[in-house]
Amino acid sequence: MARDIALGILYSGQLETQLIKSSKKIGGIKTIVLTDDKNGPAQHFCDEFICADLSDKKVIENFVKKIDLCTYAFENLSYEILNIINDTKTVLPSPKTLKIAQNRILEKNFANELGIKTVNWQSIKSLDDLKEGVKLYGNCIMKSVSGGYDGKQQYRFKTINDINSKIDFKKDYILEKFLSFKQEISVAATRYKDGKISIYEPTENVHENGILRHSKIPANISKKIFNEAQKITIKFAEKLDYVGTLNLEFMIDEKDNLFFNEYANRCHNGFWHSVNSYEICQFENHVRAVCGLDYLNNKKISNAEMFNILGEEIINFREKKFKQNEFFFDYLKTEARSGRKMGHITILKK
Repeated sequence: MARDIALGILYSGQLETQLIKSSKKIGGIKTIVLTDDKNGPAQHFCDEFICADLSDKKVIENFVKKIDLCTYAFENLSYEILNIINDTKTVLPSPKTLKIAQNRILEKNFANELGIKTVNWQSIKSLDDLKEGVKLYGNCIMKSVSGGYDGKQQYRFKTINDINSKIDFKKDYILEKFLSFKQEISVAATRYKDGKISIYEPTENVHENGILRHSKIPANISKKIFNEAQKITIKFAEKLDYVGTLNLEFMIDEKDNLFFNEYANRCHNGFWHSVNSYEICQFENHVRAVCGLDYLNNKKISNAEMFNILGEEIINFREKKFKQNEFFFDYLKTEARSGRKMGHITILKK
């Protein structure tokens, strides 16, 4: 196993940290992190940590000289910076896949053009647009077209009387008809350069205040939904000519209809359990795919549950003793803000 790959990784959070750990497990891969966060936990695991202003062209030029290729696991990064890097060294997943993930209208259009079912939606650019949309849909949710995560930059309306005149229409929004759903699931898949796909079984997710709290496999869903969700995920990856790990999120209504919600062109919080529940986790599969390594057959080891640890909850977990089937991950973040993901625990089940 003689490899000598210099893998550049943008940003330095918990997902990037796990990419680094997977790189070390595979072997022969040097990880070089570029970030503007001096406290990024990835610095404790990577081979080289560069903290600098990412808008500085010289910083990018020096980074590019050090790497063979570049990857990332963060949606809110600069598409322009990715393109600059991609002009010289390959960036995977391709920057074009990030552009779709960063724009909810592009994302919905992409899904609808593939014949994938979504809730009814429309673009909102003004107060008049919003009033007309709320009249049409009734119960609905408005989200910023770009930016926002964990439920941020979202507004709920039932009638036009709920509309807040302080909404900033300098931003673009998307209005979605509210769906009364019974479950949320997600599917992760890794597509390799030769088109082979390693797909994970659907994970069932529970959110609180817009933040993922709990994920589990197996999901309590019908075989029809199981197969449909995987089929859509594969179609999405193939149409994008995707390389790396991606994730699709879905909602299931009371009549057992499946609706595409959003896509992440990265490894996903809902599949942290794969580190312990699969022979090859989503992170290792991602590194193998982007580095052009061989596809390996994957196998589930165990059923599992994952619980996110938020804010100061981390204090008790850092002092706790764990059972043999419990795996605690501390993200080593310095500031335990309310609602911030500080770690997680995976519990393997029979």
